[in-house]
Amino acid sequence: MARSEHTALEVTTRSVEGSRSTRRLRREGLVPGVVYGGGHDPETFAVNARVLRSALAHAGSVLDLAVDGGSAKPVIVKDVQNHPVRGEAIHVDLLRVDMSQPIHSTAVLDLVGGEDAPGVSEGGVLSQETREVNVLALPDDLPDVIQHDVSKMEMNETLTLAAVTVPEGVTLLDDLEETVIATITPPTLEPVEDEIETETALVGEDGEPLEGAELEAAERQAEGDTADEADEASGADS
Repeated sequence: MARSEHTALEVTTRSVEGSRSTRRLRREGLVPGVVYGGGHDPETFAVNARVLRSALAHAGSVLDLAVDGGSAKPVIVKDVQNHPVRGEAIHVDLLRVDMSQPIHSTAVLDLVGGEDAPGVSEGGVLSQETREVNVLALPDDLPDVIQHDVSKMEMNETLTLAAVTVPEGVTLLDDLEETVIATITPPTLEPVEDEIETETALVGEDGEPLEGAELEAAERQAEGDTADEADEASGADS
């Protein structure tokens, strides 16, 4: 949810010297970044990794950024690149904002109460189709997360963004009627193959099925051969 209190973030100016310099910064426990927008030129900076991690964990939508000990300016986080294995931040992009002007951002859509939905209780599968939505709001009104209760969803029900209520001052920019956020569908059953019963017919030397007396004689012969094989197996075991 949006917060009115801003988290301070102090950074130092850095020069752009290529990937080797960037790797050196990271070995020293620093994270490179850039701040842009607001009618000013982009500024590159470095920030202590622990300070950045704490700021991101406790920040709302807005940070008060101070470069080289100067006066703090409001910014929002536009992007954080994370290490693919360790998960730690390796680069951060910040955007200067005017606190009196609404801005476009994104918010995470969090569906709650899914385990209590009647459709799920009946064995249905709840699928979240949209995980992030586009919003417009003043910087202090920007929500981090928008929650929606799906505990009343029935089997085969589909919810669109029109069902979601947003905080005051926030406008959803996605198509309300066309953007599907969740569905509950019956479980997919594995196809069962029909059992096919086959009969093996006794045939004569000419390949045609035997009939009448010839068939009876062949069946008696087959039964006798089976009995002989069983006796031989029994004798071998003893």
